[in-house]
Amino acid sequence: MEQVIGITAFDLRVTGLRDVNTALHAPDLAGEFVIANPAGAHNVAVGLDAPIKVTIDGHVGYYAAGMNKHAEVIVNGNAGTGVAENMMSGSVWVKGNASQSAGATAHGGLLVIEGSAAARCGISMKGVDIVVGGDVGHMSAFMAQAGRLVIRGDAGEALGDSIYEARLYVRGDVASLGADCVAKPMRPEHHRELEQLLKAAGFDDDDTGSYTRYGSARSLYHFHVDNAAAY
Repeated sequence: MEQVIGITAFDLRVTGLRDVNTALHAPDLAGEFVIANPAGAHNVAVGLDAPIKVTIDGHVGYYAAGMNKHAEVIVNGNAGTGVAENMMSGSVWVKGNASQSAGATAHGGLLVIEGSAAARCGISMKGVDIVVGGDVGHMSAFMAQAGRLVIRGDAGEALGDSIYEARLYVRGDVASLGADCVAKPMRPEHHRELEQLLKAAGFDDDDTGSYTRYGSARSLYHFHVDNAAAY
């Protein structure tokens, strides 16, 4: 661990990941931290619970910034499976691409992926806001309960399958919609909401009129035998 002009720097070639994560869980923590040479390590900066800023310089493996609360985490690279999984608040910003299940089950906060995200982005999301600069893979927003998912590129097959009340905004093409997911009109409040999300993610220049909104048809909320094949 090295102190550099008010920023605490860790080098994962020198300090073990468990020691780094333990240091980031110290009581009454504040300030800025940099983690160098992650080299695809799993579970980097997980379980943060303080209003700190953590910059990870390099690619990370599974579950980076998982269970984040309050912290601002920046990944200067790509992220493996489950980045920002079960995040409660704060923000996680991936400068590259993300593997599958980005933002899975997350309850709050903002996840920005400047590149593309693989399959199941936002699966079972419960209130998080996710903005993806590129494309997303199949089954994204599967069983998405609440929150907003913005996709500036294309979406893979079965988008929003079995969706509840999350709102999806897609600028590109959708390969196919999942069960009970339908296109919905863009009313003024949705344009305003989308504009705010794009601005927060640094995509201010996007025309909200080029996006389509998707959400639940609400036909699967109560079982009916005619819909049995869709479950």
